[in-house]
Parts: sequence; structure tokens; C-alpha cells
Amino acid sequence: MARTSPFQFFQEVRNEAAKVTWPTRRETLITTAMVFVFTIIASIFFLVVDQVLMTAVTFILGVGS
Repeated sequence: MARTSPFQFFQEVRNEAAKVTWPTRRETLITTAMVFVFTIIASIFFLVVDQVLMTAVTFILGVGS
């Protein structure tokens, strides 16, 4: 691999960064909202599963509160 000068390296980095297509503000807000929604859905799902498993184990073993 050929060595390049720091100046040429930063020039190539700048050229590559110019090719990046950045998301719009609207796309970013929608994606962020979806992450929050799915996080809430997943946490509710795992809460329900945890309660069901706790009830089943308590019933089977006859221990717990």
C-alpha cells in the first residue's frame, strides 16, 4: 500500500465526505420517533413476558410473593 502525504489524505477524506447523502431533518425526526415507539413496545412486551413467567414459576414451585 502506497503512503500518502497528510495533505493528500485529508483531501481524499474531504472528497469522500462530500459524497455522503445526509438525511433530512424530517427523516431524522421520523427515525428517532420510531426508535422511541419500538423501545416502548419492546419494554411493554418484556414486562408482560416477565410477569407471565414469574406467575408460572411461582405456581409451579409454590414459592415467592
